[in-house]
Amino acid sequence: MTSVRPLPTTGSVLVDARGGDRALRTSWHHEDGLLVLSLWRSNVCVGSFRLAIDEVPELIDTLVAGLAASYAAVVADHRAVERDAG
Repeated sequence: MTSVRPLPTTGSVLVDARGGDRALRTSWHHEDGLLVLSLWRSNVCVGSFRLAIDEVPELIDTLVAGLAASYAAVVADHRAVERDAG
């Protein structure tokens, strides 16, 4: 079994909404031209995905579009609840 390397200084850890010690780590590996997304359970990496730096903008665009759509839906639902309560 390989040892766990510390998270590079240019990355982050995001905790899974389901809990259970699940997390997504993002880490930049500038020397290799990669963004690595890795799935963790406790202190064990259970999967990883290496994304070339020139493909990162497409991922960001997808995340932004999804966030915009989700946010608009939440705002609309919130306004409907306020309207029905008022």
